[in-house]
Amino acid sequence: MTRIYIVRHCETVGNIKKIFQGLTDLDITELGSRQLEALSKRFEAILLDRVFASPLLRTQKTAKAIIGKKDIDFEIEQGLIELNGGVIEGKTYNEIYTTFPEFKDMWQNHPEDFAPENGETMPHAYERIWNTILKIASENRGKTVACASHGGVIRCLNCRLLKDDITKMNEVPFGYNTAVTLIEFEDDLSYKVKFCDDASHITDELMNKEAAIPTK
Repeated sequence: MTRIYIVRHCETVGNIKKIFQGLTDLDITELGSRQLEALSKRFEAILLDRVFASPLLRTQKTAKAIIGKKDIDFEIEQGLIELNGGVIEGKTYNEIYTTFPEFKDMWQNHPEDFAPENGETMPHAYERIWNTILKIASENRGKTVACASHGGVIRCLNCRLLKDDITKMNEVPFGYNTAVTLIEFEDDLSYKVKFCDDASHITDELMNKEAAIPTK
């Protein structure tokens, strides 16, 4: 049995400023640091063989919290990175909706059609994150692995796991910061989702609920 934990990063400056972060490398907030403390406690008793993170600071700090006092280092996995927003990268949602009004309906109602100029399309991210998780599972059979990733691509992954249909993306919510999904793989890579976007380690005081919904 191979166990893969997928964890969304903690709260960042971009989350509270309602910025489409994408590949923009913004730091975490004070609340984010406290979320990581709770996440670290959640993983204290879980034996991990490997931990992966996207190349961005927010996931690397999340990976360090997952590891806690364990005697392992995290490894960078490019395939876990967030969608590249292209021309909307680093802009607030208000700026995006003013400059590119067509994105508002797309982002809120038809995210499967997301295709920013000079960025990554949602269908590409949908396949990319799934192939990354399959690669990690196939290379770590019988091990327990954690992956620190991002809200957009984790939503793609969860859509694949729960709906198996990218056109149903809008039925899949964003998870809270530091929410955890657990997939168990058999040796033939058949799988079972044990839980999805679980944030039971986060109290209401530590939860930024606006970071878990498409920005209106």
